[in-house]
Amino acid sequence: MSTFKIPESVLVVIHTAALDVLLIRRADADEFWQSVTGSKDSLDEDFRDTAVREVAEETGIKVSPNQLRDWQLENIYSIYPQWRHRYAPGVLQNREHLFSLQVPADTPVVLSPREHTAYQWLPYHAAARACFSPSNAEAVLMLPRFCP
Repeated sequence: MSTFKIPESVLVVIHTAALDVLLIRRADADEFWQSVTGSKDSLDEDFRDTAVREVAEETGIKVSPNQLRDWQLENIYSIYPQWRHRYAPGVLQNREHLFSLQVPADTPVVLSPREHTAYQWLPYHAAARACFSPSNAEAVLMLPRFCP
């Protein structure tokens, strides 16, 4: 069994009805704020199942698959050099499927300390500015298009 990450992942923009966005700070890069992200555990894992699992692992928020809004959008991006060692040799790009999740404003967040060290709720424009990843920032700015 390979220990390499699969270069297929999800990005889940968690937000309130007022479009406040949850950002979490990476434990391995102190000033890198992001939405929930994560790779598939297996090639046949459905993106929606990956998103449900990653939301629970990274924030403690338990959701059912039908609570996620599938944007039917994907990003292809270059994997940052500092994280390429996690992928098989020669893997330089990742395919990321986008979702959003609306939660009540008082939803408790319980971080996985191995992965993230802090969280914050920000209005979506401020959240986009705080994201270290351009594709994450772009997704946050698109949020109003995908809200019910």
